[in-house]
Amino acid sequence: MGVAVDDEAMMRVALSLARQAEAAGEVPVGAVVVASDGEIIGRGYNQTIAQQDPTAHAEIVALRQAATNLENYRLPGVFMYVTIEPCSMCAGAMVHARVARLNFAAREPRAGAAGSSINVFSNPGLNHRVEVIQGPCEAEAAEMMTAFFKGRRN
Repeated sequence: MGVAVDDEAMMRVALSLARQAEAAGEVPVGAVVVASDGEIIGRGYNQTIAQQDPTAHAEIVALRQAATNLENYRLPGVFMYVTIEPCSMCAGAMVHARVARLNFAAREPRAGAAGSSINVFSNPGLNHRVEVIQGPCEAEAAEMMTAFFKGRRN
């Protein structure tokens, strides 16, 4: 049985990672993977430009680190905290890794794969279900994305 995890505290860690992405000129998305004992076992932020890797999304980076730390590609029982609703690639990776629960802060209306654009998590053909929760820190995460893209357009 796991310990109670402070969702807001974990999302705040993800937000700090998103700020690291933004400082590096990347889209400001951060993610953490938390084990059932409450320990952070994976951290990631967007690094697609720096890594020249289209798969280096925050979620994938965090999942890879967690898998390395646990020495297993399957991550049953872990919780994932992401500042923005995951895309289909990241949602699929969470299903394949057997993530127990996803908390995301803000919706991504164009590419969000947890219900905004599509819902990978509700696909009846998949053999694992990820519990999906929106929140906390929605306003802060949404504002970070809005400000980032507004700055890019100016």
